[in-house]
Amino acid sequence: MRKRILIITLLVTAAAIIIYSLVSTQLYYNLSVEDERHTLEVYVNLFDTEKYSPDDDGAHAFAGRLGGARVTIMDAEGNVLGESDADMIESDHSDREEVREAISSGEGYAVRSSETLSQDMMYYCRTVDIGGTTYLVRVAEYLQSSWSMYARLLPSLAIYLIIDILGCLLFTFVATYFILRPVESLTREAAGGGMVQTRYPELSTLAQILNERNRNIEWKMREVDEEKKLVERAQDSKNEFIANITHEMNTPLTSIKGYAELLTSGMLNEEQTKVAYKTIASQSERLTNLIACIINYNEIDDDTLPPYDVDLSKLAREMMAVVQPEADKRNITIIDKIEDNVIVQSRHERVTQLLGNLMRNAIRYNKPGGTVTVELNYKHFVVSDTGIGIAPENMDKVFSRFFTVDKSHSGKNGGFGLGLAVCRKICRRAGWRISVQSELGKGSAFTVDFGLR
Repeated sequence: MRKRILIITLLVTAAAIIIYSLVSTQLYYNLSVEDERHTLEVYVNLFDTEKYSPDDDGAHAFAGRLGGARVTIMDAEGNVLGESDADMIESDHSDREEVREAISSGEGYAVRSSETLSQDMMYYCRTVDIGGTTYLVRVAEYLQSSWSMYARLLPSLAIYLIIDILGCLLFTFVATYFILRPVESLTREAAGGGMVQTRYPELSTLAQILNERNRNIEWKMREVDEEKKLVERAQDSKNEFIANITHEMNTPLTSIKGYAELLTSGMLNEEQTKVAYKTIASQSERLTNLIACIINYNEIDDDTLPPYDVDLSKLAREMMAVVQPEADKRNITIIDKIEDNVIVQSRHERVTQLLGNLMRNAIRYNKPGGTVTVELNYKHFVVSDTGIGIAPENMDKVFSRFFTVDKSHSGKNGGFGLGLAVCRKICRRAGWRISVQSELGKGSAFTVDFGLR
């Protein structure tokens, strides 16, 4: 950073010094030309027509009075009559710029390199009257060129550039100290975490960027922490799932194995043998149902088939008819509060699972002679009962896998504690929200919110 500031400062200041010197030299040169012109005009004013003849002698005499200035005397057409310098001269100067102007307007001047003397000179020419005849008198003096002026300035320019280098070094040190120090302090403060502030308005944008970066880092860290917690929860859930499956499968397997060993031993009588066969068959069916429930539960996550319009009103009434015999056995009344033509985006088999699980649970965990109310509109689907209810400490567990509120029902009619977990998965895949309200001993109400307002 310091090196860059030094280089940029040196380039800018050195370029400014050089450009200034060139411009100043040109301005000085232009002033010199103007001053020299006035001087030559004064010289021509000193020309005495009676004293100086229009020939070489007169030119030499007038040049001597002017201190060595070059004098040329010509006739009215620009033909040279007298010359104070140079042994060989052109006899016709009518093509020279200052001569042409003098012939046309009475006077003229020009600055150029003399072809005969190989010098930069300024020429001033004016018409004069000698004895009634018009002549041209031209006076010329050496003029220092702009480049020669600049060349004389080079030693001083070199000194200025050396001073500029030293000044740039000092400026860079001071600038980086006072400019970069607040920036370094700001970045160190930002590196420590938290929000930073600055009293320098110029650094407010940088402070905002650093604060935004810190916020993004904090957000990313929180995201990483959340992902870590999710992974840990997933691992715990996996372990719990395996433990639950092992527990649920162990009971029927133990029964099957025990009765199988008894049958093999031949120690059972005819009546005991019938009981053993019946127990093996029922526990095998229970084990088969458990495996089917687990497979169905896992298939929901892998389901990639697209949803479509489902008439939920029709399916709800059909499911009520399916569970009605089970309700009649327990003298439970099902109340219909279903609105017509409630259409949702889902799949027929998934909605059937959702409706069946909620209605069967409402009947299974109800009291004899109780009621089950099925309410459906375009906002939500609610299944409420007057059953045993859920204890407050179990409210956050009801949607967990293998959890049942009444262990006495476990294993009957497929009651493995996966039904509500399946319902929650189906709702999440559809973008719905399932919740429960319950009071122990008075009943429960399960609500599926479709997210419409």
